[in-house]
Amino acid sequence: MGRNQIIDDLLSELGGVAPAGYFLALHIRFAAPLMMFQTYNPAWTDHYTRNAYALRDPMVAWGISRSGATRWSDIDLPDPFGIMAEAASFGLVYGVCVSCGPMTSRTVAGVARGDREFNEEEMSAVTGCVLRLHHETQPPDHLTKAEKQALLVIASGDRYAAGAARLGISESAFKARLSAARRKLFARTTAEALQRAKDYRLI
Repeated sequence: MGRNQIIDDLLSELGGVAPAGYFLALHIRFAAPLMMFQTYNPAWTDHYTRNAYALRDPMVAWGISRSGATRWSDIDLPDPFGIMAEAASFGLVYGVCVSCGPMTSRTVAGVARGDREFNEEEMSAVTGCVLRLHHETQPPDHLTKAEKQALLVIASGDRYAAGAARLGISESAFKARLSAARRKLFARTTAEALQRAKDYRLI
């Protein structure tokens, strides 16, 4: 089974224990996650984004500053903007926050339901799922010299044929290097791979 299929299966598993949806930011580095997924009520997501709540959300603050798992009702951080109460009005009444990984590559997840608190068994299932997702999406700590060269050639504005000629390799070999870099960086496009490589100080 490929890594993308494993990630999809784990996301499906996470969705199965989050009746009101989930939010997952994987490997937050330099203030941005490598990957982000969310299945909360779109009306809440829009409201949350419009009001820039991520900068003031006690759940996010808990996840960045601590590791482990906690029910939202047990988060002891101030909520002067009443974000948790607003979330409840959108159906996100009860939830769990899970945080793992070092500060330099932190993963934070929130899962929600509207009917009752999560029990210990469910919290354990959520935690295990998030830990596995964190592991499966571990970003690279290096790219090969060939992969870096290919990305940098694209960054300079060359297209495939010109880039291949510049490096003295075939166009198919050039594309293969870019494809390898995209896979390592979980990027759908070369432009996205290039940005992530820069974000993670790999080039």
